Amino acid sequence: MSSRPLLVFDFDGVIVDGMDEYWWSARQACLHLIGASGEDNPWPETVPDAFLRLRPWVHHGWEMVLLAAELQRADSQLLRQGVDRVAASYSKFCQRSLDFWGWCPEQLQQALEEARRQALMTDRDEWLARHRPFPGVVERLRAMPLEGTDWAVLTTKGTEFTAELLNSFQLSPRRLYGHEAGSKPEVLLQLAAECPLRGFVEDRRATLERVLVTPGLQGLRCYLVSWGYIRPEDTQDLPSGICLLDQDALATPLAAWP
Repeated sequence: MSSRPLLVFDFDGVIVDGMDEYWWSARQACLHLIGASGEDNPWPETVPDAFLRLRPWVHHGWEMVLLAAELQRADSQLLRQGVDRVAASYSKFCQRSLDFWGWCPEQLQQALEEARRQALMTDRDEWLARHRPFPGVVERLRAMPLEGTDWAVLTTKGTEFTAELLNSFQLSPRRLYGHEAGSKPEVLLQLAAECPLRGFVEDRRATLERVLVTPGLQGLRCYLVSWGYIRPEDTQDLPSGICLLDQDALATPLAAWP
């Protein structure tokens, strides 16, 4: 076991804002799935408001492809009932939409990742430019090893794409785990057996709540960031074990973190 502590960070919504890329890649994946040509593209280039507003409910990349598909289907529940109604029963909405299209999550995830691979091969700089690190985060991560703590990335994004982005920001985490590594609680358990964990920083409250009830992780410090893709109610009445981390607190020495 390594004696050097490790602070684990989610990627999308914590380190990077990739909203433009999420929409671009999701619509490219849809073009492939439904067999539309570039001239027949039914999706706008700018991020639709409904896609933007539902992003805090998205857990896996394939869900973004499904949202894009639903946004061009005239009789979709999303267009008929609106964002608030869909958000209130988001999981059921996703399942009904999968059933309508006859798709499975693995198929959508593969289409999304293929769209990203094609973008990296044909115009890597443009693809990278669709992502923006959140203010102050890159600088904070670079300084963290000076406090005797290393950092890692644990994300539901594919490892290859996360690595490309981290390299473009000149960031080198000690460990990097994408969705291929398993669920976040599973990976955190593996890490806890190898080194002291200083905490887990995430923008999805449901993920942190699941971590807290995982045997072996109940004592892990969990931080919910105040930036990124969070719902307004996510910061209210936080359970014991989850601390809200704003950008001012992020910039302070680790010893001063809540």
